[in-house]
Amino acid sequence: MRWPGVISRRLTWVWAFSFSESGCHYVGFFFLQFWHNSGMQMRMIIGFISIFAIIAGEVVHAGEAPQGDQVYLSPEAYVEQAFEHDTPSQEMLWPDTALRAELKQVLGHSPSLRFRYWGGEGKTVWILDEVGKDRPITAGVTIDHGKIEDIKVLVFRESRGWEIKHNFFTRQFANLWLKADQQLSEPVDNITGATLSVNAMTRMARAALLMHQYTPHAGTTLADAR
Repeated sequence: MRWPGVISRRLTWVWAFSFSESGCHYVGFFFLQFWHNSGMQMRMIIGFISIFAIIAGEVVHAGEAPQGDQVYLSPEAYVEQAFEHDTPSQEMLWPDTALRAELKQVLGHSPSLRFRYWGGEGKTVWILDEVGKDRPITAGVTIDHGKIEDIKVLVFRESRGWEIKHNFFTRQFANLWLKADQQLSEPVDNITGATLSVNAMTRMARAALLMHQYTPHAGTTLADAR
């Protein structure tokens, strides 16, 4: 193509691709290639590629869910915070036949043979794992005198549903207790697109409340918790 005036130029497109679970994202850009000056040509190419590679990276990654294991807080750190760094010794709860039956009803599957927890002065802290869709979510749950004091996502491994880590979701559990039908005392709002993760967190909260009653640290009855 001859441009009016003087020199020959060519219009070139360069595409930057990035693939994710939600599909193919791309950013396109172009530059004018000047044939009459090779030095200027190379500087322009390098400059345009550098600038648009940065832009492409920002566009591709903006708003995407985290990939791989996302460790927000270690279990050890969560336990230390719950007891204000005066951490008691770890204990084990071995559910008997009756408790195993109740846990199966709460979790929707057979429970583990044992559960680790830390307890003292009416408080118990649990580190639990529950599958959302495909992989386990690790959460820390603190029960104080039969009510939920705190719940946090410690490690998230799923490809979707990571929004449950935020305080706007977890604060709904504060001061909830377990009713006679093993449901929480108040409903927990769902998050669109994260239903399975929400359900997993709710199951862990209910399981922790239930198991708390079977420890020597409970210090209260279900009626008192209400």
